Amino acid sequence: MDQQAAREGSGGGPGGTDWLATWQLRAAFAARLSTMYGREVPAYATLVDVAREVNEDVLRERGADAERLGAIGRVTAERHGAIRVGTPAELAQVGRVFGALGMRPVGFYDLREAAASAVPVVSTAFRPVDGVELARNPFRVFTSLLTPADPRFFDAGLRARLERFLGERELFPAELLALADRAETEQGLPGGAAERFLQLAVGAFKLSAEPVDRAWYETLERVSAVAADIGGVRSTHINHLTPRVLDIDALYRRMTDRGVRMIDAIQGPPKWEGPDVLLRQTSFRALDEPRALRQPDGSVVRGALRVRFGEVEARGIALSRRGRALYDALLARLDAEGAAGAHAGAAPTRADRARALWSGHFPRTEHALAEHGLAHFTYHVVADRPRDGCTPPADLPGLLRAGWVRADPIVYEDFLPRSAAGIFQSNLDGSGTRKDGEEGAAYDSDWLSGAVGRDVLDPFALYEGQQERSLGRVAEELGIGRVEVPSSV
Repeated sequence: MDQQAAREGSGGGPGGTDWLATWQLRAAFAARLSTMYGREVPAYATLVDVAREVNEDVLRERGADAERLGAIGRVTAERHGAIRVGTPAELAQVGRVFGALGMRPVGFYDLREAAASAVPVVSTAFRPVDGVELARNPFRVFTSLLTPADPRFFDAGLRARLERFLGERELFPAELLALADRAETEQGLPGGAAERFLQLAVGAFKLSAEPVDRAWYETLERVSAVAADIGGVRSTHINHLTPRVLDIDALYRRMTDRGVRMIDAIQGPPKWEGPDVLLRQTSFRALDEPRALRQPDGSVVRGALRVRFGEVEARGIALSRRGRALYDALLARLDAEGAAGAHAGAAPTRADRARALWSGHFPRTEHALAEHGLAHFTYHVVADRPRDGCTPPADLPGLLRAGWVRADPIVYEDFLPRSAAGIFQSNLDGSGTRKDGEEGAAYDSDWLSGAVGRDVLDPFALYEGQQERSLGRVAEELGIGRVEVPSSV
C-alpha cells in the first residue's frame, strides 16, 4: 500500500519522476506505520480486517448513502494514531516531523480535567486541514504531552527527577529532523531522501527493545500508567492506531464474537435514529506485551507491560459551537441523572437514557441540524431546480426549504477530550493518584502553541471557514449578495 501511495501521482514535483509530494509522504508513512503496528500488535490486524468486513457490508446494505460522510476508499484507508511525549522540546520536534507530512496541530484537549482517574497530559492532534488533502489521506496523530509541573500529580522531588530523565533522552535523531525540515520547506522529497525519511520516521515510533528500569517505571506508575508510559522509558512509540468503521456497534459485536476483549462501552454520542454526529470510539483492551525489565541489582528479567491497544472510530457530522454546547449540556445532564439513578436504584441503562435525551433535544434530520445552525455543512446550488421567475430567498433556511440549495455534511475531523480520556481510563490497570485539593498548573491552547512552536488551530474556525466559503459561492451563483445563516454560537 505504501509503495502504491509513493508511486501515485509522481512526476510533478521538483525532483522529477521519483519525487514524493507531501501527501504521498503522509500516505506512505501512515501505511508503513499500520504495517509495523500490525506486526507488533496482532489483534490490531484483526481489528482492521473486521472493520473492512463491516464497511463492505454497510456499503452493500446502504448503497450511496453509506458514503455520505466519506467515500469508501477514504474510509477504508483512514487512520489516526496516538503518541505521547514528555517535554515541550519533544513536542516541537514532533511538530517538525508531522509538518513534513502536511499535518498541523489542531485543537487543545485537557485530559487532566476530562478523566476521572489520573491522566496528567494535555493534547493536540496533528492532521491535514485542507479539504483536498483530507480527501487524499486524512491521517491524524493525537499527541499528548506530559504535565510534570502539575502538583496534583507530581511533587517537587518527583518532578525534578522526571524532568532530568526526560531531558537526557533523544526521541528523534538529528538526521530525521533535518529531512523533515527539508520536506516541509520543499513540500516533498526526492526518492532516496524520501525513503530515508520514512525509514527514520517509522522507526522513531517503533516499540524499543531496550530494558525498562523497573523501579523507576513503577514509581511513575503509582501516579499514572500514562505517566509511566511517557516518562518511564527512553523512547516513544505508537500507542494505538485506529481504523474508521461505518457501523461501530456491528464491529463491537463481531470483535467480541471473535473472542477479542473489548472495553465496556462505546465512547461518545449514543446510537440513535438521528444523524451521526461528532465521533464514536471504542477499543480492545490493552494487552500484556513482553518487555525486558532491569531490576535494581542491574539484572535484566523478562516481564510484561500493558500500554498499547487497538482503537476504532466512527465519524459523524461536525457540530457548530452551538451544537457542541448542546451536546456538552446533554452529557452533563446524563451524568447527573446517572448519579441520581444509581442512588435510587433506577433501572434504565446509560445508553437507554442517552438515546432518550438525544431524541428529545437533537433534531432527527440533517436538514433540521442545518436550519437550526447546530452543525456544519457545505452548501451547493441545485443546478436543475426550475426558477419559474422566482427570486431565491436570502436566508439559509428558506433556501433549504424551497430546494434552492443542498447541504452536504462536513465530517468531524477532530476528537472529544472526554472520549479520549475514557479510552485511556478503560485501558489502565489502576486509577493512579491525583491530589484534587491542589491547584492544577495552567495549560491552554496559547501555551501549547508556544510549546510546539506552531499555532494550534481552532477546529471550530476551520469548519466555519469551510462552510462560509461554500455559502459565498452559493450567494454568487444565485446573485443574492449574502446568505443569512442561523447563529451557530
